[in-house]
Amino acid sequence: MSPIRIGLARGALELRQVLRNRKDLYSYLATPLIFLGVASWRSDGGTPETTQLMLAGGVGATIFMFGLITVPQFLFGDREDGTLLRLRGIPGAMPAYLTAKTVFVLVNILISVTLLLIGGTLILGADLPSTPAQWLTLIWVMTLGIGAVVPVGAAIGALLPAAREALGLYMMPVMVVMFVSGAFSPLKNQPTWVQHLASGFPLRWIAQGVRSALLPDHAKAQELAGDWQHLTVLAVLAVWTIVGFILAPVLLQRMTRRESGSRMSDREAKRLAKTAY
Repeated sequence: MSPIRIGLARGALELRQVLRNRKDLYSYLATPLIFLGVASWRSDGGTPETTQLMLAGGVGATIFMFGLITVPQFLFGDREDGTLLRLRGIPGAMPAYLTAKTVFVLVNILISVTLLLIGGTLILGADLPSTPAQWLTLIWVMTLGIGAVVPVGAAIGALLPAAREALGLYMMPVMVVMFVSGAFSPLKNQPTWVQHLASGFPLRWIAQGVRSALLPDHAKAQELAGDWQHLTVLAVLAVWTIVGFILAPVLLQRMTRRESGSRMSDREAKRLAKTAY
């Protein structure tokens, strides 16, 4: 079997495990529900366009957070329990592992986004895409967005030290990037240097693509270029996807080569020592 087929089978197995674990299932479903509650509070009394902007930001942020926060968390857990150590030396193991995580995150994002869209219409009074072209835009932006952030999240997780403190510190700049990338407010209101910084991250382009599917066409005047820039969105996300899927397996393989049973034992001993105190 090819690594891709193995990865697809592994991803399906992980999804079945989540469905059988109520605690995990509730934790994944809670994220869109919490966002809808916050969005309902923030958009109360606002214009319909503000509501659409909040919903679009929620969809973009969901994709970004799953890729750059959830994937490194998975990776950290698999390093802790020895999963990645057992994969060391198996031909095609890293591409299969990355494919499995992509499938797992893809399904979770699709469920979360579906809940956001349905909840947005019922709770926020938001409108869904009104034309086939807008639905098509939403689908390809989400697909490329997932492909752009999942391997990058895996690559970052491979570079992080195997310490819970490192994971906690990493989440802080990710949250900063999420709020300065124009997901929930027009990027044109930010300083010029913030605009340039945000344009280097995939979230800016994911959020802009989602807005083009959920907001009326005249809303593009609020974008930096005064246009939805679909070709630019496509090109930037495609580059992130290609680079990510080239680098992530290499970095994961490099990380697993450095893993050993003694290192795992040392980490476990340090963890137990901290717990004891």
